[in-house]
Amino acid sequence: MSRAEPLRIAVLASGRGSNLQAIIDAIEAGRLAACLPVVISDRPDAHALERARRHGAKALFVNPREYPDRESFERAVLALLAEHRIELVCLAGFMRILSPTFIRACPGPIMNIHPALLPAFPGLHAQRQALEQGVKVSGVTVHFVDAGVDTGPIILQAAVPVHADDTEETLSARILAEEHQIYPQAIQLFAEGRLVPRGRQVMILDAGKAAS
Repeated sequence: MSRAEPLRIAVLASGRGSNLQAIIDAIEAGRLAACLPVVISDRPDAHALERARRHGAKALFVNPREYPDRESFERAVLALLAEHRIELVCLAGFMRILSPTFIRACPGPIMNIHPALLPAFPGLHAQRQALEQGVKVSGVTVHFVDAGVDTGPIILQAAVPVHADDTEETLSARILAEEHQIYPQAIQLFAEGRLVPRGRQVMILDAGKAAS
């Protein structure tokens, strides 16, 4: 699908923002037909905000402590997404669970990236879980967000071998390299209109069959 304008995305991040940087790099290299008007963080010292500034995106800290409850905080974030006419929200290490109300009210779908081959090892410390269970293959998943924790329909996955001498740090580094590849790819598929959710599955249309 050809778009008259680039896909307008927002990234929500709480930490260093390496996946944000991968998205920025893909935009600047012309591999991702998107623009990044705003990056939002719940932490004032998140390095993701500095990455956003260097790219020319608006970098916004929304302080949860300034709001009496999660609902009020989420309303403030939703207002910013609407203000910037966001079509797709991308979570990149955003360390807050979004409520079903937020997900329903969001101006577009929400994507997330998780360092495991879902549905295995959802939640925190996925790489540690993989090592503790002795799996021989782990990886990364990009999925749409639903009301559960890492339970949304899967878009793309990439497998990573688990070595006998792996630590949580070495496995995480190998998985992270794959994260930086497939997250921009998944966003580009969305921008091209090639992702069609059907229940628990996400169909990926051939380039020539995407809706015009």
